[in-house]
Order: sequence, then structure tokens, then C-alpha cells
Amino acid sequence: MSRDISEHRKNLLEALSMAGRDNSNAAVMYHTAMGERMGLGASEEKTLDLLQRLGPLTAGEISQHTGLAPASISGLIDRLEAKWLVRRVRHEKDRRRVIVEINHERIAGFGELFEPLVTGLTELYAGYSDQELEVILDFLQRATAVQRAATAKLTERSS
Repeated sequence: MSRDISEHRKNLLEALSMAGRDNSNAAVMYHTAMGERMGLGASEEKTLDLLQRLGPLTAGEISQHTGLAPASISGLIDRLEAKWLVRRVRHEKDRRRVIVEINHERIAGFGELFEPLVTGLTELYAGYSDQELEVILDFLQRATAVQRAATAKLTERSS
């Protein structure tokens, strides 16, 4: 009997791995297509998402949230600034610090592009109980932390 459970778990973990890869591929392709519609690369589009959700951030904070190397972040901000999507401004209290803020007027029409996905996910969530949603939320938060750590490891400088 324990062999059956072990085999079942092995099959379940394989299916979970494949489903995770499929989900990752779908997300990358979605954001690549969305970036093309917006005239942005995927990392640019996701950085705008961070700034929309979290508000103005320093380059260091963007690096922390994305796991990308600081040198990559500088170029990313330069590209977004050249497209008038963000601007660098001095911090109100500490004038030595520079923060990156989103140019809300410039991105005003982007929200409607996401409506079909938001509607689809809202319909998907409706099929789950609160307890099931709590498990899904826990998994997503923990999987995100694992992925961020893996991203940071990939972008570490060799000593």
C-alpha cells in the first residue's frame, strides 16, 4: 500500500512540475505579447507593474523586488525613462536619494489590455472555496520567494 502512495506522490510531483512549467511558459509568453503591445520588453513591463503596485522605488529597491543585478536595473530605468514611462526624481526628505516614479498619464490606456486576463482569473477564483484559495495563495507566495531567490543567484557577480 505504501508503494502505491509513493508512486502516486511521484506521479503527482511530476504533474505538478509540468503544470508549473506550463504556467511559467504561459506567463512569459503572455507578458512578452503584452510587452509587444505596449512597446516594451517583458522586464520593462513587469517593472512598471511593480511601480504601479508598490509606488515610487529607488533603483536598489527595484533590484531587490526583481532579483536583477543593479547594473541591469540602471539600463532598465534608462529605457523606461527614454519612453517617458517613468521619471527619476529626488527623494522628498533625503535629496541625495533618487526614486523612480511612474508617469501615470503615459500608461493610462494600458489597463484595458489586462481586462480579459483579470476577468478570466476572477471567474477561475470563483470556483474555489476560501480555504482552497488560502492554500493557493500560500503556494504562490512561497513559489515566488523560491523563484526570486533563484533569480538573485543567477544574477550574482562572480568574486
